[in-house]
Amino acid sequence: MKIINTEEFNEVTKEGLTLVDFFADWCGPCKMLGPILEKLDEDYPDVTFVKVNVDDNMELAEKYGIMSIPAVYVFKDGEVLNKMVGFSDEGGVRTFIDETIA
Repeated sequence: MKIINTEEFNEVTKEGLTLVDFFADWCGPCKMLGPILEKLDEDYPDVTFVKVNVDDNMELAEKYGIMSIPAVYVFKDGEVLNKMVGFSDEGGVRTFIDETIA
């Protein structure tokens, strides 16, 4: 999964389906969620998976009201479709993605 910054964000999320993992390096649950998202990235070829470090991109965190991390947002053509806050296991994340993009 590519880590993107504020400048890349609008370009990456403006078309199609994009899953954005808002995270921080110091966040334990974020570190646990990362490998799950890496694995699921391979199972959803129609969804672009990216990560945004909230410490390095505070304006994005502020814009989307990120108060707790990890926060996973799914965008379609630049608009937020759904979000999931906190850690979830692989089954929970898969269900979240499936229900969001159905």
